[in-house]
Amino acid sequence: MPQPSTRSSALRAVEARLVARAVASDDGDAIVTELCEGIVAAGLPLWRLSLSVPAIDPLFRGASLAWRRGEGLSLFPAAHGPEGEASYARSPIAWLQENDRDLVRWRLDGPDEPLLPLLSELRAAGGTDYLLHLVGFAPGSAIEGAGISFCTDRTGGFTQDDLDALTALVPAIALATAKLSLAHTLREVAGTYLGPTSAARVLAGETRRGQSAVVPAAIMLADLRGFTALADRDDPLKVVGWLDEHFDALGEPVRRHGGEISKFLGDGFLAVFSVTEPNASACPACTGALAAAQEALARNDDLNAARHRRGLPVLAADIVLHFGPVVYGNVGTDRRLDFTVIGRAVNEASRIERLCDALDRHLLISDAFAGRCAAPLTEVGAFSLRGIERAQRIWALPQDPRPDNRATSAPSRQPAT
Repeated sequence: MPQPSTRSSALRAVEARLVARAVASDDGDAIVTELCEGIVAAGLPLWRLSLSVPAIDPLFRGASLAWRRGEGLSLFPAAHGPEGEASYARSPIAWLQENDRDLVRWRLDGPDEPLLPLLSELRAAGGTDYLLHLVGFAPGSAIEGAGISFCTDRTGGFTQDDLDALTALVPAIALATAKLSLAHTLREVAGTYLGPTSAARVLAGETRRGQSAVVPAAIMLADLRGFTALADRDDPLKVVGWLDEHFDALGEPVRRHGGEISKFLGDGFLAVFSVTEPNASACPACTGALAAAQEALARNDDLNAARHRRGLPVLAADIVLHFGPVVYGNVGTDRRLDFTVIGRAVNEASRIERLCDALDRHLLISDAFAGRCAAPLTEVGAFSLRGIERAQRIWALPQDPRPDNRATSAPSRQPAT
């Protein structure tokens, strides 16, 4: 075991490396692993270290990153909802908060059974001593602080010198944890509200109004029939819950097939599939958009069937697929921006969507999209759209389950590939 002076020097070096790595990198796994291995190399009997932080995330209320000697790192996310709340209520951090304390030490090698499930698990695995610090972060967000725990499996537990050395490391560990948590939160929140592609561009510095580009894109516009009437007659909170279920059904295929929802439009959304080969007659973006549309409608049908069996309202979905140039970037006021897509092609898709109800079709495809799509399509007809000079040819899938009478005798074609 290193002498006290040697160990102190080694721990100062560990602390300096931790701060330097946290400043230069967001690789939390590598930083925490190096920290723990450095603590062990300095002569402290560390068996397990855990960092627990709350999260600003639609799925998870928080997470713990735990390192164990000989096993490496494990991530333990805590989901929102009753199960996650119940698990948190039985945690050491909740115990500290309930007792208005920021530090606690539990010996795990005594005769009494530990009072919390985690402590019982650690004792059963060989832990003998557990130390937990609760540190607060700057106010202003839900990332209020972190729990930093140390556990040893050494017979007799931590010595007082061990406890003093670990406590001396807490400020640097807390600082690194705050930086890593905020960096992760920034990415997750931006991705949640903007979509991953748009978020990456914003975080790369595209934050000025006018920073936009004209790009070709496959466009998917989805809308729910009858939502306004449903919202007028039912409990608004229930209606929002039903709307979210439909968005799950319709939106998940978009992500899986390479698209990204650009914005929600009340009871619908606009999704974009980036085009990498603008001149291709059959492009992967259009193929992905068509597959996403078909899967989305099928999932929405399944949702409606389940709703009908429970006596709940159902909402049919309409989808339009279009292709054209869009303006992609920052739009808005000088201090309130939306990173989104706008342009003539988006307006045209909106005009086509209004035909779905009139033609009793749930999927309509523009001529521009049809020309880049390898699937066999049926021409529905040519239609005048408000604000567009020439009549637009509109297409549909031959197997559309609800075609109107005019479409049944319309010609079919296999678009050029």
